[in-house]
Amino acid sequence: MNTTERLYLPVDGIFEMFNPAAGHHRSRVTHPVPHSAVFTPALQHPSVSNIPKTGFGIIKTVKGRWRQQDKRVVLRRSSSSGNRHVSNDPLPKRSVDLLEMGLTKPGNCHRIVVLGAPRAGKTNILRRFLGRDFEERYEPTSEDFHRKLFHIGGESYQVDLLDAASERDFPAKRRLSILTGDVFLLVFALDDRESFNEVSGLLGEIRAARAKLVKAKSPARSVPVVVCGNKVDLDSRRAVRLAEVTEVLGEDAPYFETSAKAGTGLDEAFRAVASLGGLPDETGPSRHQLVPILAYQSLCRGARGRRGSRTRAAPCAAVDPSARRPSFTSDLRLVLGSSTKHNKPEKCQIQ
Repeated sequence: MNTTERLYLPVDGIFEMFNPAAGHHRSRVTHPVPHSAVFTPALQHPSVSNIPKTGFGIIKTVKGRWRQQDKRVVLRRSSSSGNRHVSNDPLPKRSVDLLEMGLTKPGNCHRIVVLGAPRAGKTNILRRFLGRDFEERYEPTSEDFHRKLFHIGGESYQVDLLDAASERDFPAKRRLSILTGDVFLLVFALDDRESFNEVSGLLGEIRAARAKLVKAKSPARSVPVVVCGNKVDLDSRRAVRLAEVTEVLGEDAPYFETSAKAGTGLDEAFRAVASLGGLPDETGPSRHQLVPILAYQSLCRGARGRRGSRTRAAPCAAVDPSARRPSFTSDLRLVLGSSTKHNKPEKCQIQ
């Protein structure tokens, strides 16, 4: 994981929805990506001086819009009763970032981006991954961000989950999520052919984004995507057959028929996501115990103080109740990260 390559990420088209005049500019930026098959978030952000004044104007505008959206998400979550563990202890006032706190390694932080058509069951699949119960009532998801923290085999892991439902109508914003994601979970409903067609298009978009990467030495690798055909419990209303799915997906994307309601196929799908992301199998919901966030933090700090000890706690995890999607500025800097290859950074001019 320490060996890195320089991959050139064309980001033309990301900013058209923010600045119509920017559409005719085609920019190329460089961005360090690990030797694995996934997009791993950059460890260090480029200098602020590398981003032009116009870029800061875009950041300020979009940051304000996302802040309003984040407030709505926090209010919606505060009224939810989906958590299994209820504690009277004071909760962290901000997101728990294990990397910033020095409680994990950079290679143990991953972002999973979930995409698909409405009503396909994306939110309930994520609820299962978070250790929560199936929610029968449907509420359209604008955008949701979750963070689950694991302690497995003496190591700490941070998994960010982005349910990017609202981005289906905003290609530029969706492209930003694709460029900053490590693993992708695409979900369609087996009783809805249109949802399958949408996932087929998303898969093609992700493949196209990877095809534009100019790799220095690494051979071609498969796309880090897992596809779920959800609602297999409604088999009598099936509109998409297995042979059709296999023909479209090919061999690059592992495919699982799942039921978020009954739990069918989810363990296998989560295991495939873990394999693509370099995560332990114990990240599957059935393989670990869910604990309160404060208990998790105490465990991590205690483990750090007992380095060298052979005693290891059983696999456990905690859901961060204060988790919020990293700012637009952070994601933009990640994509616009200047390359140090040949000691001649390339700047992406946004005008």
